[in-house]
Amino acid sequence: MDRPYGMLAELTYGCPLHCPYCSNPLNLADYRDELTTAEWQRVMTEARELGVLQLHLSGGEPLQRRDLEEIVASARDVGLYTNLITSSLGLSPRRAEQLRAAGLDHVQISIQADEPALSDRIAGTPSYERKIASAHLVKELGWPLTLNVVLHRHNIDRIGRILDLAEELGADRIELANTQYYGWAWRNREALLPSRVQLEGAEAIVRAARQRLKGKMEIIYVIPDYYSKYPKPCMGGWGRRQLTVTPTGSVLPCPAAHTLPLPRATVREHSLAWIWEESPLFQRFRGTEWMPEPCRSCDRREVDFGGCRCQAFQLTGDAARTDPVCHLSPDHQLVAEAVQAANEGAEPGEAELIPRTFTKSNNHYSPTGGLESERSVP
Repeated sequence: MDRPYGMLAELTYGCPLHCPYCSNPLNLADYRDELTTAEWQRVMTEARELGVLQLHLSGGEPLQRRDLEEIVASARDVGLYTNLITSSLGLSPRRAEQLRAAGLDHVQISIQADEPALSDRIAGTPSYERKIASAHLVKELGWPLTLNVVLHRHNIDRIGRILDLAEELGADRIELANTQYYGWAWRNREALLPSRVQLEGAEAIVRAARQRLKGKMEIIYVIPDYYSKYPKPCMGGWGRRQLTVTPTGSVLPCPAAHTLPLPRATVREHSLAWIWEESPLFQRFRGTEWMPEPCRSCDRREVDFGGCRCQAFQLTGDAARTDPVCHLSPDHQLVAEAVQAANEGAEPGEAELIPRTFTKSNNHYSPTGGLESERSVP
């Protein structure tokens, strides 16, 4: 059996940003009972025994966890490589020093654009200047720096300037990933999906930058699923290489699988090994036996594994159908219509974005970035 080499630990869904492309669950009230420090320590030990090598600490905003340093130190003790995926809001010099001492290996900072006004508008809060300061701090402390940029209709035309900014900051790696339409992003799909002209311009700029920066900065560019002829393999294939643990201990084959009407599996009831090897959830779409036509007869069935189960469910209501992104899917028209609308709609940047919102009375953050009370969405 394949073993996972990466685990995404979603430590909390608390977050100071209000990004319109947020893919975290809409029902945040169901994620209040977060795993304790001791529970995360047990999960990390079991993950290492299962074969996991890389631990990606995410959220929401993982800096909201006051025990983050203790979690990082425990991960180091069991031999996991740790990557902090953060908005960087809350990464003060003192906090950064503490994380460095705890053994954190890598920092990945999200940025929304290359200039303050647009960046802050997309993030839903003033944050650009703090992100830039944090990127400098990361490099000063000797960490490898990855910048993560979610691309969409409102910022993809600035991709050249974004790459220039990454070079100025000394980033070792930049991930330019087009929006995935789950969660809150689904509500904003019409305003986020770029046009074909925008994509062609962005791809030309990325190709030139890769040549110019070869050996200096790694550039990862992921085109929108909706413009692909074939779908991408879901996390390298359902339950093959990666797993996700949510703030309350649910274990998922991918971060968006919480949307699927499937049996749940939690570390509060089972070991990580049992969940990976035997749980109905991880068995459901593993391999190729579950596939319908045209996937079952397709010579790409062990290349893309039928595509994204969450996307199939989002678009058709049936997680077992062929991903409609595939041009061979009987449901491909659903994607084609969305693409047509994106190319006939408002000018890029004109469509209104709906920021991720929370109930104000339940969304309080302390000055140090700790989540002080419960939150939910309307």
